[in-house]
Amino acid sequence: MRLGIHLPQIGRKAGPEAIRRAAEQAEQLGFADVWTSEHIILPNGAPYPPSPSFYDPVLALTWAAAYTSRVGLGTSVLVLPMRHPLPLAKELATLQNLSGGRFILGAGVGWLEAEFEALGVPFHERGRRMDEGIAMMRAVWSDDPVTFEAKYLPAVIDNMRMQPKPEKPIPIWIGGTSEPALTRALRHDGWHGSRATPEQAAPIVARLRSERPDPDFAISLRNAWDGRDEGALRARLQGYQAVGIEHVLVEPFERELGDWLAAVERIARAGEGMLS
Repeated sequence: MRLGIHLPQIGRKAGPEAIRRAAEQAEQLGFADVWTSEHIILPNGAPYPPSPSFYDPVLALTWAAAYTSRVGLGTSVLVLPMRHPLPLAKELATLQNLSGGRFILGAGVGWLEAEFEALGVPFHERGRRMDEGIAMMRAVWSDDPVTFEAKYLPAVIDNMRMQPKPEKPIPIWIGGTSEPALTRALRHDGWHGSRATPEQAAPIVARLRSERPDPDFAISLRNAWDGRDEGALRARLQGYQAVGIEHVLVEPFERELGDWLAAVERIARAGEGMLS
């Protein structure tokens, strides 16, 4: 099993120095990859997420890529229906090439209706828009010239060109545990679940593996850690490994950068034998 770590790109700990230091630390400790999350705009006073301060996930990963050479770079998750696929496809292809092919696109449909309203995106069309958006990005990443007929997104793409292409294919891992999310994951390159126990994850893993036994299909889970008990964290990681999860992204709870970096050291100890 491989371990990833979330970068400090949210809340008062976030900033260029924090992201740089955390990315360098992750690479030095042997984590497989570093990850960012997304919210673009939040209602004032919203109880969750606890902070409205989110550094852009793609730009934060680009900054991390500039200070590292091995560690992977992933989003957990980009809310694809909130973004137009064409500029996003350009950004992600650029990140993939600048980083030497280290990017993983974790993608989800989102859940915060007010955020969609602020962006002028129909909330109840987000599943259809996500599926079409992925298809559009894959088309412009591979075809040259490209023609794509859009039904749900405002785009007219007829005999056009977008370059550069990704030098290495960008894997797409789908977040979520709903039936549409699992079905969508099976059509792409992996599943990236969130905050399930090993017991809760086991039937999902069994179903996914029964339909996608190929080793290139990734099964990943995001898990937050409160920093209290390294032994309990190690037991949790071993439990995930036992039910067939191949990758775990751990997100520390700490709000100050020094505490965050110290927690990452402890996560590395708990994950001994799972690091590169």
